[in-house]
Amino acid sequence: MQAIKVMVFGTFDGVHLGHLDFFKQAKNLSPNAFLIVSIARDKNVLKIKGKLPLYTERKRMYLVKKNDLVNKVILGGVDNYLAHILKENPDIICLGYDQKAYVKELKKDLKKNDVLVKIVRLKPYKKHIYKNHLLRKKRVL
Repeated sequence: MQAIKVMVFGTFDGVHLGHLDFFKQAKNLSPNAFLIVSIARDKNVLKIKGKLPLYTERKRMYLVKKNDLVNKVILGGVDNYLAHILKENPDIICLGYDQKAYVKELKKDLKKNDVLVKIVRLKPYKKHIYKNHLLRKKRVL
């Protein structure tokens, strides 16, 4: 049975229970899911969130790689967000409940490149607790 490539994107600035649930939801979309995690580049985090992440992109990659649910970790594109997606050729792309950046362009650009991929919006996990900025206020991260 061929693996189903499932791809997720995020900053993952310190892995917490919300991220673990995100990985589990993505992995559970198929009994033979191969989970690819794309780590947002520092430059893009600054552009989207208006501030740099606490951890560098390399450190965030390292933290995510330690998770047993994850099969592959890659860095996202710097100027072209689509190139690394096309290279990985996922069967399913999972978006977090709060991921808004690039979503409209993503659907349009995938279609323009004749990429047939299912896009799934995942459910939040205690969204009023497990957000990095909230956890930092409580000094958990």
